[in-house]
Amino acid sequence: MTIDISPELRKKCVDTIRTLAMDGVEAAKSGHPGMPMGMADLAFVLWTETLRVDARDPAWPNRDRFVVSNGHGSMLLYALLHLGGFDLPMSELRRFRQLGSRTPGHPEHGHAPGVETTTGPLGQGIGNAVGMALGARMAAARFPAEGGFSPIDHRVVCLAGDGCMMEGVASEAASLAGHLGLGNLVVVYDDNLITIDGATKLAFTEDVCKRYEAYGWHTQRVDGHDAGAVSAAVSAAIAVGDRPSLIAARTTIGFGSPGKAGSHKSHGAPLGPDEVRRTKEALGWPVEPAFLVPDEVRAVFDARRREGERAHDAWRSRMEPWRAAHPELAARWDAMLARRAPDDLDERLVRAVPVADDLATRAQSGKAIQVVAREVPSLVSGSADLAESNNNLVEGASYVTSADASGRNIAFGVREHGMGALVNGLALHGFWLPIGATFLVFSDYMRPSIRLAALMKQRSVFVFTHDSVLLGEDGPTHQPIEHLWALRVIPDLDVWRPADGLETAMMWAWIAMRAQGPVATALTRQKAPALARREGFDRRDVWRGGYVVTDPQERADAVLIATGSEVAVAMEARKELAAREVTLRVVSMPSVNRFLAEDAAYREQVLPKGLPRASLEAGVTLPWRGIVGSDGLALGIDTFGASAPEKQLREAFGLNGKAVAERVADWLGR
Repeated sequence: MTIDISPELRKKCVDTIRTLAMDGVEAAKSGHPGMPMGMADLAFVLWTETLRVDARDPAWPNRDRFVVSNGHGSMLLYALLHLGGFDLPMSELRRFRQLGSRTPGHPEHGHAPGVETTTGPLGQGIGNAVGMALGARMAAARFPAEGGFSPIDHRVVCLAGDGCMMEGVASEAASLAGHLGLGNLVVVYDDNLITIDGATKLAFTEDVCKRYEAYGWHTQRVDGHDAGAVSAAVSAAIAVGDRPSLIAARTTIGFGSPGKAGSHKSHGAPLGPDEVRRTKEALGWPVEPAFLVPDEVRAVFDARRREGERAHDAWRSRMEPWRAAHPELAARWDAMLARRAPDDLDERLVRAVPVADDLATRAQSGKAIQVVAREVPSLVSGSADLAESNNNLVEGASYVTSADASGRNIAFGVREHGMGALVNGLALHGFWLPIGATFLVFSDYMRPSIRLAALMKQRSVFVFTHDSVLLGEDGPTHQPIEHLWALRVIPDLDVWRPADGLETAMMWAWIAMRAQGPVATALTRQKAPALARREGFDRRDVWRGGYVVTDPQERADAVLIATGSEVAVAMEARKELAAREVTLRVVSMPSVNRFLAEDAAYREQVLPKGLPRASLEAGVTLPWRGIVGSDGLALGIDTFGASAPEKQLREAFGLNGKAVAERVADWLGR
């Protein structure tokens, strides 16, 4: 800091953080006071000596990112944001964990300025922080330093606890961070030896530093209550430019509490009025009023806030001449931050993708990705060791490596859960439209990350291929059955299962042009025939999630709703039934979520009231009852799959036109 601070004033600042956390939890009658009380010393060092932020502009692209992975200790973050001058007034700290407050029980991105990501599920914050650090390294490679100035040179600092260190998602992310040498990442580990059930030795006795050293990290151990030691350790970590750093800080959970310090009893419950009083007395702090912030403490944080403003102003003063000297780079900067796509991207995609060819939708998707990559420089793509199967690499682009981060392809390795968290971190970083890809059946490994992407409404793209039993001989371990609906029931997640090349092209146009949150795709391994659509078809009706593919000239006897590769089967069944004088309207529903979000008039236009409804999808049937009704027919698969060639599987599971026609005819009594 540029101002002098005495040991007494430092203690008063740290105790302010502690007591704000205690009072917030006590007012809510729920929460986790122990972590903020234990981490207050080292958090004060980070906030006043290390982090470069500007409370006036929480979205400043070159700000340092501060992630609290052990998000149950959210009052620590809220106290720091309030003291740091962010738009988080004391009234919001008093409303901790209350309905409609900006201070929910765990930090939620978008609720309060300065909250970089939603945390709570332990380990996810570490994964997000790795993604942010990777995003910063990749951005810096695209906007290198000129004349001693770099538009991007920020760091990512992450707080984490024992729970984060136990969760597998953090291990996957940390392994990749070490492999990529992300020297702009510092993780401070609250090594307090306590979890909810008691001492960590009940289940966790490994040497975390040695594990992280094996990952390729720089590690240090420090007394988390020794400000000088913490400051020196952070400086040493920052000086290491070729590796991420882990600082294992030994702290006392519930520090200052006479009756609960060092105990799991301070972890997940209020201290209680008597213990709050005793703790304040032990700290030499006034028992009343609650939520006290002494003027001299505000002065310290105000001085640090002004330092952040000056750092931003200095960056801005150099950014303008940089723009003038490098107009092409400046244009790329703006394009990447905007993540915008051309208004006619759908037309370009339909022209460039071989939509008339009978190709697997994963192959059509691969063609579409190349078009989007040319038009949207923010798009980057990676796979969990399945890129050749997922068809999602950016052609002509290199992989990101520890030596060169300028590539557009990311090798996530066999780390699906870590990949999901990293993709979210890349999206949160602000520059990137990131893709993470694997087989649909492995979306289960990623579900917590996908759910958080939806909760945060981030533009994360999850490309899933091998979308049904029709992938063939790999068998039931690799054949998704329940997975489509498991994804569809996640709020604010768009799930797309395109039927052919045209729908696939329009899906990618939606992702680049219209999506306001995360998207999951389900793409075929087997070929999908190009559909013949009725006269007057508007390709942008695909964006409405469901539309009429073909209709009889006379009134239909029923409507058959299908998705993905089953739309072609529905068309075959329609022909079979025509010979029996049964007429079908065929509806393709590439995105159930988007269709159900349409207005009632459009939904009824596609699915008229009174017209019997049947559905066809190579997956579980029960959720379709909500669309076809109790009298409708839901065709699909309610068992696990089998290992066999595609043709045999079609016959075994009734996924051909003849079998579907028989079922529909029986249902209609024809």
